[in-house]
Amino acid sequence: MRQNKNSLKLEQYIGIQIKRCRQEQGLKLAEVAQTAEISQGMLSKIENAQVSTSLETLSRLCEVLGIPLSTLFSQYDHQESRAMIVKSGEGMEVVRRGTEKGHTYHLLTHSRGPRKNFEAYLVSMDDASEEFPTFAHPGTEMLYLIEGEIMYRHGDEVFHMQPGDCLTLDGEIPHGPEQLIKVPIRLISMVNYGDNQAE
Repeated sequence: MRQNKNSLKLEQYIGIQIKRCRQEQGLKLAEVAQTAEISQGMLSKIENAQVSTSLETLSRLCEVLGIPLSTLFSQYDHQESRAMIVKSGEGMEVVRRGTEKGHTYHLLTHSRGPRKNFEAYLVSMDDASEEFPTFAHPGTEMLYLIEGEIMYRHGDEVFHMQPGDCLTLDGEIPHGPEQLIKVPIRLISMVNYGDNQAE
């Protein structure tokens, strides 16, 4: 499993980098240790983060491995990107409960990893006479209307939504479109599942 560099202690990070450079060059512990004038046991401890070492020793190791000392540290504070971009028109079309009723869902983004904490969809509805499914799911949902006009039901309440309107609702209470007043309708649906995993 890949570790985020920023979760590593400096000794661990240095050890990983030294070992990686050594193995990439096909060098044995004994070869590098002898050339750098340190014991094989010391090099093993450095690679396994069992000891803090001096800059002088690190400098010699870097010289043996053919990498600048600055390069050894250059990536330590580098923040790995956790951003995700979906270009216009490239959202993956997925099947949801409303698909069979004529709704189109394009997945815009979701949390990565084994657990899905949130998902965002671009939902399209083009037929004002279509039937509307009722949804109920864990978490909180936010709807943002981009285009069209819709009456949207949540439990016993009905909300009149126009472009630019944003509706936030409890997903466990039955909800869904009541009436499509003006089509086509395009809206963003963002579901935050919190501690509940998406199905």
